[in-house]
Amino acid sequence: MDLEKPAGPPAAVPAGEGCLVVAIRVPARIVALVLVVPVRLVWDALTVAGRFLDDRLLRPLGRALLWAGRAVFVWPFVGLWRYVLAPCGKGLARLGRVLVVLPAVAFHRHVLVPLGRGAAWLYARVLTPVGRVLAAIGAGARAGAARLGRCLVVVPSAWLYRWVFAPVGRAAVRCVRGLVRLVATVVAGVGTGLYRVTRVLLVLPALTVWHGVLVPVGRVLAVVAREAGDALGHAWRVAGHLSQTVGRFFGRLLRWVFVEPVRWVYRNVLTPVGHVVRDAVLRPVGNAAREVGRAGRRALAAARASVRRARADVRRALLGEPAGPKEPQLTHHREPSGPRARTLGSSTTALTKD
Repeated sequence: MDLEKPAGPPAAVPAGEGCLVVAIRVPARIVALVLVVPVRLVWDALTVAGRFLDDRLLRPLGRALLWAGRAVFVWPFVGLWRYVLAPCGKGLARLGRVLVVLPAVAFHRHVLVPLGRGAAWLYARVLTPVGRVLAAIGAGARAGAARLGRCLVVVPSAWLYRWVFAPVGRAAVRCVRGLVRLVATVVAGVGTGLYRVTRVLLVLPALTVWHGVLVPVGRVLAVVAREAGDALGHAWRVAGHLSQTVGRFFGRLLRWVFVEPVRWVYRNVLTPVGHVVRDAVLRPVGNAAREVGRAGRRALAAARASVRRARADVRRALLGEPAGPKEPQLTHHREPSGPRARTLGSSTTALTKD
């Protein structure tokens, strides 16, 4: 595959770079490295602190605020909408249907429809013939007025336009065209002179300054800016690697100074001590406490039973036996009562039984 082919040789340095580029590149990279490394270290430290605050403080606080906002603002309105406004709206809709819609439908069906039908009959049988007669009278009047207006207005106006206004307008247009040509000739001569003067006094010196001064200076400034940008990028990458190395060093130092001792103490000291305390102290104490609780519950149950018996004896001594139904006596039957059970020597069966 093309992706598995080894990469080609590194790109060669452009042949157009000279000593000026090299003289600018090395100091620029040194200065950029000196200036960028502290900034990158501070930036990485702030990034780590920001991530820690975001994970440990801001996100839990945001979740708590979101829950509080829902509890204070969303859920009351949801309950208000669900249990107050929606039932009220449904009741108002039903009330409006009963009080407005049904009367309006009945009014339309039993009042407006008959009136509309009567108006349609009146329009078709009365107003339409009258309108046709009036339209015929109006058409005749319009035709007479049109003929009278043509004779009195249109024909004189057309004659006046053809023999008076048109010749005068043509003469005025020819005069204006001649004047425009004269003005255009004068303006073209003045513009040509101004163009030549401006070219000699402004354009040619400006082109000389552009090609002789600004272009070389711009190229030098472009080289300086490009090298400064490359130096800043290189310094930023170097500072990133340095910041990563410093961060790993401090992480390992923190681990070996704080985490590993605490882990060793927890694993080799606190855990055995906790097991000993649990097996030698807490578990016997718990067993003893459970036994004491059981003994206390048994003593309390015995005391309650003694109190019940004493109270029953006192009631029996004062009031006698209750007159209620006698308690059934329990009899222990080892054999079923009633008919004698069938034995091996008995001939009584379900078929021979009388």
